Amino acid sequence: MEHRQLGGSGLKVPVLSFGTATFGGGNEFFKAWGTTQLDEAKRLVELCMNAGVNFFDTANVYSKGLAEEILGKVLEGMRHQVLLSTKATFAMGEGPNDYGSSRSHLVQQCEDSLRRLKTDYIDIYHMHGFDGNTPVEETLKSLENLIESGKVRYIACSNFSGWHLMKSLSVSERYGWSKYIAHQAYYSLLDREFEWELMPLSIDQKVSTIVWSPLSSGRLSGKYRRNQPPPKDNRVQQGGGHGPTVNESLLYDIVDMLDAIAEETEKTVAQVALNWLLQRPTVANIIIGARNEEQLQQNLAAVGWNLTTEQVRRLDAASERDPIYPYWHQRQNLNLNPVPEFYKK
Repeated sequence: MEHRQLGGSGLKVPVLSFGTATFGGGNEFFKAWGTTQLDEAKRLVELCMNAGVNFFDTANVYSKGLAEEILGKVLEGMRHQVLLSTKATFAMGEGPNDYGSSRSHLVQQCEDSLRRLKTDYIDIYHMHGFDGNTPVEETLKSLENLIESGKVRYIACSNFSGWHLMKSLSVSERYGWSKYIAHQAYYSLLDREFEWELMPLSIDQKVSTIVWSPLSSGRLSGKYRRNQPPPKDNRVQQGGGHGPTVNESLLYDIVDMLDAIAEETEKTVAQVALNWLLQRPTVANIIIGARNEEQLQQNLAAVGWNLTTEQVRRLDAASERDPIYPYWHQRQNLNLNPVPEFYKK
């Protein structure tokens, strides 16, 4: 299993991690993702470990803590063999202090996650979203205190805008506090907006990308086909999808190209889509999920080989769309605004 350094830290992570949003199925939204219970979770984690994937991602809001509880039980006796990532910020109750990135909420949520995960430290603690109501200084000082206490080792963010991330990095630098070393972001062949601002920022500031929903809620799994109804068991139709309305013409153009390259490489559509992401700048890790062993085995086989430069170029072309302002204007002046090589026509 290939490992990559995470941001400006010394921490190295495998290029795949296993996401546990499918664990528990504690409400209607997460039931659409999966309902994996303890025995099956043990088997999925065993498959990951055997493949060299020892990095597991969860969050306090996944089935309101149930996913963390299941993962904690599975990892008993093997905590120091794995890397654990969890998150806080979103609502965990009805009270006015039961959400956000305030000191009050973060300290309580970190303690609750440690208890559910049956551990005394979290390797990577993510802010699940940006809290515009709490001073950035309060959030980052609270995280620094958690690091100094030994309860958190590294911090990261998720779903931030460019200015959210840059302001946070600046505040950390000003006070000499720990910086976010990674940004967990929504990114796939179908969803390339990440490249417009967040990727150049991450290149400049040495912040690695951990990709969530790399198959765009299953749309790039190979189950979606032109002129065919979507699969009945798909997450989107069951109420567990993410993101804006999908441009179906773009989706099927991408799937057509994935089909062609899958045939050339003797891989699956999903494996090609995942491997494409591993060729992108800043991407250190992709979170894969699975409802069953077959899905997991297929996703694990997305590594250990590489698409050719020409195959990557063809996928780039099939998935390219015009960016919004000011990014289209900046690309007209590449001598002033360096961008990743794949945008240089």
